[in-house]
Amino acid sequence: MAFDTFAVHAACIRGVEAIPVTVEVSLAGGIPGIQMLGIPSMEVMESRGRIRCAMRSAGFEIPRSGITVNLAPGDIRKTGSGFDLPIAIAVLAADGQIPRDNLDRCLIAGELGLDGTVLPVKGEVAFQLLARDMGLSFIAGRSDQHVPLAGVDCGFIDHLSQLAHGMGDAARHYLDTEGVEATFEPELDYADVLGQEVAKRGMALAAAGELGLLMIGSPGSGKTMLARRMTGILPELSVEDQQEALCIHSVLGENIDGLLAGHRPFRSPHHSISTAGLIGGGRPVHPGEISLAHGGVLFLDELAEFPTGVLQTLRQPIERGYVKIVRVDGAFTFPSRFQLLAASNPCPCGFLGDREVPCRCSASMVERYRAKLRGPLADRIDMMLDVTRPDPQVIIEGAEGMSSAELRDYVVRGRAFRAWRESHMDDADAEAEDDESRSIDGVVSTFALDEAAEKCVLGLSKRTHLTGRGIVRLVRIARTIADVAESERVTQDHVLEAAMYQGRRDQ
Repeated sequence: MAFDTFAVHAACIRGVEAIPVTVEVSLAGGIPGIQMLGIPSMEVMESRGRIRCAMRSAGFEIPRSGITVNLAPGDIRKTGSGFDLPIAIAVLAADGQIPRDNLDRCLIAGELGLDGTVLPVKGEVAFQLLARDMGLSFIAGRSDQHVPLAGVDCGFIDHLSQLAHGMGDAARHYLDTEGVEATFEPELDYADVLGQEVAKRGMALAAAGELGLLMIGSPGSGKTMLARRMTGILPELSVEDQQEALCIHSVLGENIDGLLAGHRPFRSPHHSISTAGLIGGGRPVHPGEISLAHGGVLFLDELAEFPTGVLQTLRQPIERGYVKIVRVDGAFTFPSRFQLLAASNPCPCGFLGDREVPCRCSASMVERYRAKLRGPLADRIDMMLDVTRPDPQVIIEGAEGMSSAELRDYVVRGRAFRAWRESHMDDADAEAEDDESRSIDGVVSTFALDEAAEKCVLGLSKRTHLTGRGIVRLVRIARTIADVAESERVTQDHVLEAAMYQGRRDQ
């Protein structure tokens, strides 16, 4: 018996989320063909040809009637090739060529090859999360990047012909040994970076206080080496952050081996990147590098070479922890909580202030170059470090310095003490500590400076003409140093060390 209409559950990726879509198929009289409704994109429209060839290759008959496919809801644009499989299944079920049993219990996504092979689609993690929320099983093509998620019944189909006896016989489940293994090459260790002990401590403080850090130094001083090892001293990813990061990487088809192994993402975009590539955009709208760095590190090498307009778009994501992109077809929100690291040369030639190589730049060239490091974004970078080239004798002799394990202990201890301290603060004080929009006195008072530290901050502010934001920045660094030392009060020594990490900044 043939059924004139039938519907199956499908989904569409919108940003970094999968939204439910109902694929409705109606077989009616008229000219044979497939009519697509529901704002399908070009790749969805192209599925008509793939479906016909796949059905014929799998041994099924193409219904000799008009086929109307409606992708509901009809006010959202449908994109991606994942509608091939649900449309084909709905057509075959409506025509009575396959059993309908269990189809209403499945969320289906998959691309069809012309020979009937079922191929995986991007965004498997997002599809699985949606299936779990809807209480459905997720069925797709076999994926080499399969990620088993708790609470999700996930299966795969290799070929369309397997559906001849129903979904129960066609769908197979992944074995425990299948999918992506949580193995990844070992993370880089700070023990390999020689002669940069002050910079290493600065990196640990930035990680402990979640502070933005800019390194300024001549070429070959080790700025990139220091940055690439930052993920190794950050605490382990929380389950929520790991799941969000997996979802973002899955939607874009990025490698997820490191995330499954518990390593935080490290992103280092080239300075020629566009605004859409950095914060997200395009059509359809995709997340950018700052979202791929969610839960990890975003490293901007050669900061002065980035277009100013591109850099300024980072201000709000840094403060809010997410980026909101508004387009004609709606608003998209992407998570973007990351550790910001940046590196730059001190001048165009890179040797201003170098002990051995003289600088060849004129004063006007240096001023124009340094002007690129100022502005609203630089005002949101808390720490600046001067990184000098290490002594060649230290490198040749191979002297050992602090390792990533030692620095990670600083970070974990500092964050744990901060959490304990904030738990004993009044709600109003805890909110003020994280809110720069309040008065400067109100913010600074929450950091528990002793009398000597307050006098020291006042003296430094007058001598270096610190702005209000500069004062808060200095005290925040000092508070982080005190947290690492597990001190309830910020002392004068903490403030003086914090002043050292202010670097070459035009206050």
